[in-house]
Amino acid sequence: MTAQQTMSPTAQPAPAPLFGRRTVALLALSTAAIAAIWLWLTPPGVLGKADALGYAVCHRIAERSFHVHERPLPLCARCTGIYLGVWAGLGVFAARGRLRAARLPRVRLLTVMLLGVGLYGLDGLNSFLSAFDGYAPPYTPHNTLRLLTGTTFGLALITIVWPVFSSLLWRTPQDGPPVRSWGELAALYALAAGSGALVLINWPPLRAVLGAISAAGVLLMFGIVGCTLILGIARRENCCARWRDLAAPALAGLAFALLVTGAIDALRYALTGTWSGFVLP
Repeated sequence: MTAQQTMSPTAQPAPAPLFGRRTVALLALSTAAIAAIWLWLTPPGVLGKADALGYAVCHRIAERSFHVHERPLPLCARCTGIYLGVWAGLGVFAARGRLRAARLPRVRLLTVMLLGVGLYGLDGLNSFLSAFDGYAPPYTPHNTLRLLTGTTFGLALITIVWPVFSSLLWRTPQDGPPVRSWGELAALYALAAGSGALVLINWPPLRAVLGAISAAGVLLMFGIVGCTLILGIARRENCCARWRDLAAPALAGLAFALLVTGAIDALRYALTGTWSGFVLP
């Protein structure tokens, strides 16, 4: 009996590799070239590169940012919280072996997370309106609250985005959510709050590291968008069976992230003429 005869009628042939080896090599060289140009054109130093990432997505207002000595962090307090929350969530998913989880959490858990997003929105609105004369805020905005509400948003963001991404990426994604119980949700919030608390410790080396890590979250999120676009354009959803199959999508995602942040940086710099954040009136 031949292999074709023994194959189940419902069996599907394994997808061909997303890209051939030569294409992957060319993509690696192209991404390296884009990265080299991006590194050359952005401010010097690790925090300078982190500033360039933050510059693409954040107002970077000094009064609304934490500082290392006299230097604002690459992202404002709220955005720092968002991307630390993203990394905290992803770290928990990895530790629990759920990086292939492809379902959203139960409605009750998701509702609690969305309530946190609502608090983020209300605090952001109050903070924004406080910049205008004539507005009497119900409470005084401050960076600690910006950091904490940003963290709640980041946790919700990665908990929603990552399962959707996994469902498009993996040939055999896990049939379950990354967060499955109240205890896991509490542990997730505790870890994220702990990462935020570390920012509040005014120890410059630690705060600088956390600032750089949070800025790297910008690359991560744009990279996810880039990967998703490449998979959709190539019509190769659910093509990855092993981690090494991620090489081409990951390279494409990184190139996309660098191109997008670089383009936004160039436009903003052309309009403002400075790498510094906006200045409150």
